[in-house]
Amino acid sequence: MSLWLFRAGKTGEYEEKFLGDNKVYLTWEGFDVNLNDIDSQEGLYEILMEKYNLENEKTAINWASQIWAMAHKIQIGDWVVLPSKRDRTLHFGKVRGNYVFDKSLGSPYYHYREVHWFAKDIPRDRFDQDILYSLGAAMTICRIHRNKAEERIKEMAKNNWYVKAKPIARAMDDVDEETGIDLDEYISDQISERIIQKFKGHRMEELINEILKAKGFTTYRSPEGADHGVDILASPGVLGFGSPKICVQVKTEANPIGRPILDQLIGAMSNFNADYGLLVSWSGFKSSVMNEASKQFFKVRLWNSQNIIQEIFNNYEKLSNEIKAEIPLKRIWMLNIEEE
Repeated sequence: MSLWLFRAGKTGEYEEKFLGDNKVYLTWEGFDVNLNDIDSQEGLYEILMEKYNLENEKTAINWASQIWAMAHKIQIGDWVVLPSKRDRTLHFGKVRGNYVFDKSLGSPYYHYREVHWFAKDIPRDRFDQDILYSLGAAMTICRIHRNKAEERIKEMAKNNWYVKAKPIARAMDDVDEETGIDLDEYISDQISERIIQKFKGHRMEELINEILKAKGFTTYRSPEGADHGVDILASPGVLGFGSPKICVQVKTEANPIGRPILDQLIGAMSNFNADYGLLVSWSGFKSSVMNEASKQFFKVRLWNSQNIIQEIFNNYEKLSNEIKAEIPLKRIWMLNIEEE
């Protein structure tokens, strides 16, 4: 079994399409060429140079290696991993069909392989750092094989997606130079590991409370124990007597949470005469919650670990010194030049 990384667009715009169709697609815009008609990877390189008017040969070589794999290297029975961009989870599937070209599907869905998604929404925090480095490859399609990734992930699948022990994280330099790394994912994984170490369980409420205070809210935290469906109450203004009034529920379960928790929060909003609700789940949300999110758009917001990390970035200077001591960050400006 080989393990292949797929990305569903730069921002995850095709993620629901991949999962809903039980397929992985080759999402190169306008690439309406049947790969079965191309004899070699070198021939594909020439086609790409001409079709996209590429001046950078390195780009054409990189693209050709990924596109060629879609049709000629991936085998039935291989596994694919799809990192989510909507939250910090991974989806795993098993390839069950040969490469198909169907021009009638329209761009960018001409090329696909059928996949059985046997594991969705697996939290990234369960994986060792060196595995996450490999999964952070800055490519749309590539094989993941360093650090015995295929073998170790298969063992995790047998163990309900847990590892028995965490090895010391390996250096970022261990990443394959050819595939590079998604820097945003790398940074989030490092910060996430720190937050989990420092703010497990009830302490996650403390972190969310500090973020809300940094955003200008006056807050009330429920004591440990029965919270009547609410962990934090928040509102702006003098002494917190302003609007909007927000009920906050914080969950740190190891798995994505389901619809009953959302319903519980909505009920608590009514009991506390709150205007809005904020449901926080470090491990994300099941599809039953995500499917309801649009209906509750004007009442409820959902925060997963990705949102929490972004809120820390946005409000870091206003966080308490105690929180900043436990999550020590520094701003680094980098030149962002995309390859032409």
